[in-house]
Formats: sequence, structure tokens, C-alpha cells
Amino acid sequence: MPFRWNTARVSRAASLALILASVSACRGAMSSPAPSSAPDTSSVMRDVRYLASDALEGRGTGTAGNDSAAAYLSRRFASVGAAPAFASSEARICAVVTGSTKSACDGRFIQSFPARSVAAAHAGLPGELPTQNVAAVVRGTDPALRDEYVILGAHFDHLGRSTMGTLDPEAVNAIHNGADDNASGTAAVIELARLFRHAPAKRSVIFVTFSGEELGLLGSQYFVEHLPVPLERVRAMLNFDMVGRMRDDRVIVYGVETAQELKDIVTRANAVAPLQLTAVGDGFGASDHSSFYAKNLPVLHFFTNVHDDYHKASDDADKVNGAGIARVVSLAERIARDIADRPQPLTFVRAVAAAPTMSTRENTSAYLGSIPDMGATEVSGVRLTGVRAESPADKAGLKAGDIIVEFAGKPVKDLYGYTDALYAQKPGDVVDVVVLRGTERITLKVTLGRRGS
Repeated sequence: MPFRWNTARVSRAASLALILASVSACRGAMSSPAPSSAPDTSSVMRDVRYLASDALEGRGTGTAGNDSAAAYLSRRFASVGAAPAFASSEARICAVVTGSTKSACDGRFIQSFPARSVAAAHAGLPGELPTQNVAAVVRGTDPALRDEYVILGAHFDHLGRSTMGTLDPEAVNAIHNGADDNASGTAAVIELARLFRHAPAKRSVIFVTFSGEELGLLGSQYFVEHLPVPLERVRAMLNFDMVGRMRDDRVIVYGVETAQELKDIVTRANAVAPLQLTAVGDGFGASDHSSFYAKNLPVLHFFTNVHDDYHKASDDADKVNGAGIARVVSLAERIARDIADRPQPLTFVRAVAAAPTMSTRENTSAYLGSIPDMGATEVSGVRLTGVRAESPADKAGLKAGDIIVEFAGKPVKDLYGYTDALYAQKPGDVVDVVVLRGTERITLKVTLGRRGS
């Protein structure tokens, strides 16, 4: 069955109470970060093993295991000395006085939100799944820059016991532990929080772990719309998704063309302890950095590539390369410090890149270049969170915020109708796309491209 909802499961209220109690119990540890200034592989692997344990049943969004993971992450952020990212009474950062032994305001790590997913509803799951992001902050040291922010993030949810999105659908009711996807990235963010607490940067750094990513980037979309700081003060976002299977010292970093300075920053950082690094320009992609790039923020996404256990019940902690995660952390720390310490902000660029190739079916499919808002379940149609530069959608005049209501003569009520209408076309076809832009209904003529070209 999809998610295991049963009478043995603790109540939602009890789960949230456990989170709050766990955070309160750990406040005393906030002033005692670990002394090491290098990544701690053993600590990273302890986090991976706990998050990917059967006890959390795969951390499916809206489940007790996901709640337990959130409570654990709150405890871990507190234990490394990071402060809660959210003030209890207002939407501002919860500051920590330098050298103080306690928080300067009564803050919280948890950001609760309702995960609304068309995909989940179609899979027979509840239409709304209560869940939470978990976020912490390490304040910067420079009085002129400390009210600017760099965000480091990763999603901590996975597939749970659901078969939705799995690549082993025959494994009915199996626990999909998601050790690489994405306990690995979550552990990397915790370790980075420890390192920055040990030696803060000039700018402040926010560390956030998202829920709802597997249902369509829901947590990161909610976070970027409900930031604990003003959006205009955020300078960049670094994302970690599947960084636990490094092979032959290889790592991929996406988004290097989303700011003029990023290629040089990444190159310099990799010169210290070189990895076989592949740099990719595009800032959109199938992970949480896309939510920030859609807000015109420079982004990077760290990734050690796919493997045979991706989205299968076999993605377990014993296959994770802890030393590889530590090397990604070291590289990312150098990059993040460069961004956080530089006198001037990065210069944002909307990168031009080919659409990512995700499957054989997509290789032969027509390509529009739209970026759907996966969390926009309240609209009839498909709302766009962005369009890829120089894509057919961009050339035809589609814009972020447009709601596609008709495609090639077929009505579009949701993402499924839109996908079916698009896949019915061929590359080179010229089709009418009808969008709602505010109160105006607009028809745009689009010449479809070929995906991956």
C-alpha cells in the first residue's frame, strides 16, 4: 500500500509535540560546537544511518517517520550550535549574540506547511499531507554583511512505503530508505552547519532541510515563498541531492552559469583537493535548487550521479560512500565561504542550457521548456514557475506565472492533462498554447523542439 496509515502510528499532535520537546531539550547544546574544522566522516555516516533506518520507514511526506526525522534534524542543528531560523512571534531571523550561551530570541527550527500534491492525490494518498521543513542559521561576523544570507539546503523526505515514483513497483509495501536520496545530502548540510558554526563567515548562512521534494519540490517552494529573511537579502542557494555514491572521485555541480562569478569560484575551490568535477550551467533541474533559481537567485546543485538503486528499496546506508560525502562537503564549504565572504554579491545570470534528459520516452518527445509549479494545486490548469531561456516556450512568449489552460486544442486541467497533450505531439509541430495571464486569456503559437537537443 502507498503510505502506512494505521492505529499503531502516533498521532500527528503527538509527533509535533515530540519535535518541540526534542528541540527544547537540546537548547543547552547550542553553545558547544564540535572543535574539528574538517569534515567528520563518522558523524556524517551516523546521520545517514539514522535517517535511512527502517525505524523511519523511508521518511515519506506526512508520515510519522518523516516527523521523527524532522525532530532529529532539529536536535542535530541545536547540537552543532546553529540557531533556530524562525522567530516564534514574527517572520525574522532568530539571531544569536556572538559568544552568548543562549539564543537571543525564542526561536524555532520547524516550519510547518501543508503538502498539497496532484501526484499524491492521483496515487490515492491524502490530498493534503501535513509536514515540515527544518531550518537553522549561523550568523555572520561582518556588521556590514551579516544581514545578507547564503542558503545551504537538502531534502530529507523520501518515498516511504509508497510505490509512487519508485523504480521497483513490484516491491509493494517495502521500505524505501533513501540513503543516497537524500539522507546523504541532509547529512552534508548538518556537517556544513557544524563547520560554519566552528568558523562563521562574514555573511550569515541558513541551513535548511526540506520535506515534500519527492512530491514535486513542495518544501522548497513553500520555503522560498515564506523565507525567514527578506528574499532580496539572499545571495545564493547551494543544494545537495544524492551526494552519497561518489565513484572515481567524480562529482557533478549544476548551476555554474547562474552567476557570472560562479565558474571561477567553483574552479578555484576544486583546485585545493581536486575532484573529477563536471560543471553544468543550467539552474533548473529536478531538485530543490530550481525553486530558488525561479526567484532569480544564483544556485548550485551538488550530485554524485544516479545508480542502480535509485528510487528502489535497495538504496540503503551500507552502500553510501561516507568519505565521498566528506569530500563533497569540503568542496562545498570552500565554495560557500567564497560566496559568503566576498565583498560584493554574485551577479545573477539566467543560464541557457539544454533541457535535462530524464528517460527514453522523453528523448523522443516534443519539448516546450516550461517549468511547472508542482505545488499549484489550487488552479485549474498548469501554472508555470518559469521557462527555460531560449526554449520554445521562451521564444513564444510564455512567462512565469502563466497558467496553461489549453494545449494543441486540448483542455488542460492539471499536470497530467498537460503531459498527455504534450507527448501527443512531435518535435517541429506548431501548436497553439492558451494561457491565463492575470485576467487575460492569451493564445501563443509555439514551435516545439526536441527534448535533450
